[in-house]
Amino acid sequence: MTTTTRYAVLLRGVNVGGPRKVPMAELRGVLAGLGHTDVRTYLQSGNAFFTTASGAGEDALAGAIERALEERFGFRVDCLVRGGSYLRAVVDDCPFPAAELEPRQLHVTYFSAPVTADRFAALDADAHLPEEFRLGDRALYLYAPDGLGRSKLAAALARPAVVRGLVATTRNWNTVLKLAEMAQETDG
Repeated sequence: MTTTTRYAVLLRGVNVGGPRKVPMAELRGVLAGLGHTDVRTYLQSGNAFFTTASGAGEDALAGAIERALEERFGFRVDCLVRGGSYLRAVVDDCPFPAAELEPRQLHVTYFSAPVTADRFAALDADAHLPEEFRLGDRALYLYAPDGLGRSKLAAALARPAVVRGLVATTRNWNTVLKLAEMAQETDG
């Protein structure tokens, strides 16, 4: 019997203006062309789900998807692949009272590798209050009461010196919840 696993793939920096357009129908086609099944997308900002029996790890799957997207679209698209149990744990481990906040106030940045507090040591977190961040498993939780677009802390956290060497992509809390839900629909 073949074991299949359900994953989410998060594309970084596509469909947000400019030339980096990845139509979701074409993204589904790329994923299906790699042999993945039950392919679906969520929103237009680069969230997709697939089931695979390949047995490859998350990094290997992300690498194959990145190569296929570059071949198809002519530009590199950084991707993160995460399983349903990880995405559920991100929701469950949220250090902020998510149920009491507006979804636009809470965001998660997913990282390609674990991050430690040392990476953020030069950042004066108190200078950004009431905005706050907390670290999780390959994730950063950001509370931005006025939303991400107005967040000075989000800008500081995204500086190249802070995220150097990492793929990082951010989703609002509604999307975080939907990613966990959709990635587990056939995850078992």
